[in-house]
Amino acid sequence: MVISLLLILKRFLRVVRLGWSDLAFRGLSVVLSFWLALGTIIYSLNEGWGMIDSFYFCVMTLTTIGYGDFNPSSEAMRLYTVLYAVLGIGFFVAFNAKIVSVAFESRHDETTDDAESPESAA
Repeated sequence: MVISLLLILKRFLRVVRLGWSDLAFRGLSVVLSFWLALGTIIYSLNEGWGMIDSFYFCVMTLTTIGYGDFNPSSEAMRLYTVLYAVLGIGFFVAFNAKIVSVAFESRHDETTDDAESPESAA
């Protein structure tokens, strides 16, 4: 189990490294990181949650998991959450689409390189 998780992490980090040369990938990474940081700070300050709880709530909201263990307490924060979710889910989906695209491209390049290598022709 641990080995599988480490291999997945290794592949993910490889894809991030490959994607970093793409301007759109970098832009989406920065926007999503900023959005998560902004949400974390706003929820922490306005709801009195710790930074970890606020970050957790932001991730659960953007991934649309929404366990419901944390809820904004005021109407203003509920309205902010609607705005945060509508925009943030779009950022999250766009980032995931881009990272999947980079992963498929890198996998395609690996198989193309293998097929063209002299060892495979022998």
